[in-house]
Amino acid sequence: MKHFGIIGYPLEHSFSAQYFNRKFKEENIDAEYSLYPLKDIKDFPLLIERHQFAGLNVTMPYKQSVIPFLAGLDESARESGAVNVISIRDGLLWGYNTDAIGFKDSLNPILRESDKQALVLGTGGAAHAIAYALRVLNINATFVSRQPATACGLQPNVRRRSPLPVISYHDLTEQVMATHPLIVNCTPLGMHPRTENKPPIPYEMLTAAHFLYDCIYNPEETLFLKEGIRRGCRTKNGIEMLHGQARKAWEIWGE
Repeated sequence: MKHFGIIGYPLEHSFSAQYFNRKFKEENIDAEYSLYPLKDIKDFPLLIERHQFAGLNVTMPYKQSVIPFLAGLDESARESGAVNVISIRDGLLWGYNTDAIGFKDSLNPILRESDKQALVLGTGGAAHAIAYALRVLNINATFVSRQPATACGLQPNVRRRSPLPVISYHDLTEQVMATHPLIVNCTPLGMHPRTENKPPIPYEMLTAAHFLYDCIYNPEETLFLKEGIRRGCRTKNGIEMLHGQARKAWEIWGE
């Protein structure tokens, strides 16, 4: 039996085990997928020693801090500076990013011609992957951070084609909001079980011209999305992105 899993902390929100174990059962694949909550990324090498993994997923907050433990990265991981899939071959760990693919494929069919400027809420690993995908789609992106002066640091030996501008939530003026119709939440704010939270953007400035995309999929409709729906915005959650990145992860593990 092959063993797969996901590392991150916390993991009570994750649907990954449910997705993959159902896939294994339906397709008669001799494999299992488990959750491995790590309170500290320093525990990662010991986890690898104790288990004979065939592959791993990585979620927040370790999509960037896991990189020093890997033998190498594929192009999407290098460009985004984040890893969400690890393939293990001949005892070596290789990092990939399928978040960007899952996001791009779920967003592209419903984009409008006017969706050319985006605000990316957060500056963690998911945010960097989304920014990379937006660049591929020729959409200009700006990071929004609570601490813009210290945001967007990358691990050593990780390159990014060009640094994106970073502003604070206080910089979200009426003009900025009006000229950035696409807003992508890459923070954990609103994720189960703390569903009462939401990113601190000026929701009163949202209009029907805005498109709110939340990378969160649990709950299905976050407060962030509900605020957008109230104001006539187009909205989408992250479940399609989850399935897309998972399908690509399975392709990588099967190579």
